[in-house]
Amino acid sequence: MLLNDRINAFSELGKFLNQFKTTGYEKVNSVLHNDDFFEGMIQKIESAKHYNGWFTKENVIFSLNQWGNILTKENLDGWIAGYSLQDLTPKTVAIIMAGNIPLVGFHDFLSVLISGNKVLAKQSSSDNELLPFLTSYLITVEPRFNEYISFSKEKLTNFDAVIATGSDNTSRYFDYYFNKVPNIIRKNRNSVAVLTGNETSEQLTALGEDIFRYYGLGCRSVSKLMIPKGYDFDLFFKSIYSYNEIIKSAKYANNYDYNKAVYLMSNYKLFENGFLMLKEDKSYASPIATVFYEIYESENELLSQLEADKDKIQCVVGNGLLKEMVNFGETQNPKLSDYADGVDIIEFLIKKN
Repeated sequence: MLLNDRINAFSELGKFLNQFKTTGYEKVNSVLHNDDFFEGMIQKIESAKHYNGWFTKENVIFSLNQWGNILTKENLDGWIAGYSLQDLTPKTVAIIMAGNIPLVGFHDFLSVLISGNKVLAKQSSSDNELLPFLTSYLITVEPRFNEYISFSKEKLTNFDAVIATGSDNTSRYFDYYFNKVPNIIRKNRNSVAVLTGNETSEQLTALGEDIFRYYGLGCRSVSKLMIPKGYDFDLFFKSIYSYNEIIKSAKYANNYDYNKAVYLMSNYKLFENGFLMLKEDKSYASPIATVFYEIYESENELLSQLEADKDKIQCVVGNGLLKEMVNFGETQNPKLSDYADGVDIIEFLIKKN
């Protein structure tokens, strides 16, 4: 199977996914194999919340739509053009996937297959319905993928490399178990927003998307604010008020009530607005319904801290203090070249070939 065949198959998958939007479902007659998969995709979307309460219809569709927009032939060609993939011998790459947000392991899945390698996927029980369904569609479009994709619920065997995503605790197990094969082992990471006090209301409203999308469960979700001394949260709270309906989620509300009770019993100082709490804390991983904040004295001090803690941070949101900063509201819209933890998967696979 040639690279162009793989790119064409994934671009067809993108066209299929683009039919499912938050504004509604629209069946497009020109999409391949629609009669076999369109209604099944709707069923997967509607039933997702029954096996994972965090996978609301809105969040599942957001994920599908994000991938639908990015899986175009132009984007795939541009992404892969910078790599030399000729004459590579296909390797079997085991991918151990997290389950915190819908299709969280799709980029690893895509990267391994687009580079001409084989996927052996072990999914989290929290997210094991969507990807197999999309795989069925992909194989229907390009039957040769059938020999390149397998899923396992058992102990993984017979693989040449590993990409494993988990917590700081599980990473120790991964390091031990997979130390004899080439590997990418990912630990906990969180995202940070740097505020200066000069942000507009529109930028802070967009920041709300970075905070609340997927209920803050993604590694690209902003869980901490870096603020200057004397920062006034008034405009921030006014700007994010449009996200207030998130508290109508029973799971989110339960977390809000529980964490608030814990904080109050511990006499922690809080800023809160009925659906989000702000707590001063040096940690990066904040509980659901809470965002930590930390005060910086100077830009130089801030830059030094972000550099020292870069292994804990997935991305930094802000107005350009850093070269790699993400714009407000864009953390959940990464490009194909935005690799988790900054580790280039395609380059890793080429070097290990």
